[in-house]
Amino acid sequence: MSTVNNDNLVKSHSLFTDFDITLFKSGKHYRLYQKLGAHLSEVDGKKGVYFAVWAPSASNVEVIGTFNDWKTGQHQLYVRWDESGIWEGFVEGIEPGANYKYMIYGNHGSPVEKGDPFAFLWEVPPKTASVVWDLDYKWGDSKWMSERAAKNNLKSPTSVYEVHLGSWKRHQDTGHSLSYREMADELVPYVKEMGFTHIELMPAMEHPFFGSWGYQITGYFAPSSRYGTPQDFMYLIDCFHQAGIGVILDWVPSHFPDDRHGLAEFDGSHLYEHADPKKGFHPDWNSYIFNYGRNEVRAFLISNAAFWLDYFHADGLRVDAVASMLYLDYSRGEGQWIPNEHGGRENIEAISLLKEMNVEAYGSFEGVQTIAEESTAWPGVSRPVETGGLGFGMKWMMGWMHDTLEYFKKDPVYRKFHQNDITFSLVYGFSENFMLPLSHDEVVHGKGSLLGRMPGDEWQRFANYRLLFAYMYTHPGTKLMFMGSEIAQSSEWNHDHQLDWHLLQYPLHRGVASCIKVINHLYQSQPALYQKSFEPEGFEWIDMGDSQNSILTYMRKGNDEKENLLIVANFTPQAHKEYQVGIYGAEKWKEVFNSNDSEFGGSGTHMNGTVQRLKEKKHGKDYSLKLQIPPLGITVLKGV
Repeated sequence: MSTVNNDNLVKSHSLFTDFDITLFKSGKHYRLYQKLGAHLSEVDGKKGVYFAVWAPSASNVEVIGTFNDWKTGQHQLYVRWDESGIWEGFVEGIEPGANYKYMIYGNHGSPVEKGDPFAFLWEVPPKTASVVWDLDYKWGDSKWMSERAAKNNLKSPTSVYEVHLGSWKRHQDTGHSLSYREMADELVPYVKEMGFTHIELMPAMEHPFFGSWGYQITGYFAPSSRYGTPQDFMYLIDCFHQAGIGVILDWVPSHFPDDRHGLAEFDGSHLYEHADPKKGFHPDWNSYIFNYGRNEVRAFLISNAAFWLDYFHADGLRVDAVASMLYLDYSRGEGQWIPNEHGGRENIEAISLLKEMNVEAYGSFEGVQTIAEESTAWPGVSRPVETGGLGFGMKWMMGWMHDTLEYFKKDPVYRKFHQNDITFSLVYGFSENFMLPLSHDEVVHGKGSLLGRMPGDEWQRFANYRLLFAYMYTHPGTKLMFMGSEIAQSSEWNHDHQLDWHLLQYPLHRGVASCIKVINHLYQSQPALYQKSFEPEGFEWIDMGDSQNSILTYMRKGNDEKENLLIVANFTPQAHKEYQVGIYGAEKWKEVFNSNDSEFGGSGTHMNGTVQRLKEKKHGKDYSLKLQIPPLGITVLKGV
């Protein structure tokens, strides 16, 4: 490391205080984006940019860019004297929009050009330079932010529409993706009309390879320039908020790509990643794993989570691939991983990082949620850190997703032999705060579309499809569906094309869209479907044992018994005219939803008017109802 003594320059131009450095070294600086990177500044009346980059193994660092014709030897940074490994300096005359990189002289053998890990904007890929930018924006979402804690909590309805920004809709003439501002004009009203409470954006952070869907990130502090500026992205989020819709961002702290301009071997050493490939390289994604035990890397990651909640008003973070972080032997065979200090497979450093991130998120940003994509039986993922949990608000219910799709793939004639598959989720359904995901992962890599997995003739396939989503919405837990699900996309998702919007010319696809819209409204208007989503008291089996007919009967319950709902789900094409169901509570019951409604493309089998309870015992109840049950459908009833 160079020992250039430039105390006066650093002290007069630096954004760092001694306290900042202490926090950084200890891994407790959670606002590094205010210090590191490129910041428009004014020194002694002269405007320019203050640069700061962490590169402790470098022997020299320079800034090159459009302002010096990309020539070296023009603008050298100076290493701080406090052994922080931070290089910094002020360059006069640089304005917003200037492209730049760091020329790092380290152990690479020759100098390497690196993008700025804290850049707020990058060139449009495949170009790789960082761009000097500020994040000034006048927000108009004060009403949403003041009410967010009441709307975004665990006792409120959460129906999430998952979107890949580049392929939701495209320009017909050019095939280009919509910009952030064009999406504000089209996507926001669409999500509102369809009745979703939230949108989840697959990683919007800058990534060089479009085909990674955003999960191979190089610009952790920049929204992708493919669709516009950071302010354009802020505008999109602002519009969602003004429409009363929450915004969840995918966040990827589990791995990063090996692109030469990115984080990998940043200063000639394994700075952000583990040096040992048994801990530092991910076999599934051919990418690097962060060194969670390094304090400065921990500060980088937690600052990044805070950045999106802070400057971009994100309402939640869905954390990708949590399981890969928790286990040292994830996707590794014998001899390919290194046990922890106790000889176990748990990644102690990653576990503590996730806990720390969650404590910071919930402690500093009122009303936010964090959601874990975690596919194992790790205990307490969505339990508070102080009680031994990881501190997430919710966890994806991967077991429910797998079992449910396997069940629905089966011909209805065989479903009676697999009743346990569709009921097993309730055995463990309240061990975590579960979100039910039918995400992008279920319609890629040769899996085909969800509609394509439904058995039977065309009518039965669509009836099964509506039944699948009606079952999801009446099952405890919050909901997530991938874009295209609401129109019964018939082909596998392709990120290079827009959704098959032309399908809406066909009645059965329009019927699915209508069904999803109605069931979203039902979900939000019926407290029994959301008030106790994560409590055993919010669910009661009436009958889970009628495997011969493949029928399930259950109740969803809210805070007021008058709001209770009775749900009867029939997983075969056999309709029932007088199906008897045990009941308690109201004397009369009225159908409030039927997935077989003719409006949705169904046969229209449903109950007219109200149904009077009978003084006949059934299912251990003193009273019962005789109901007309639709084929391959769900009917929802409420006491009147």
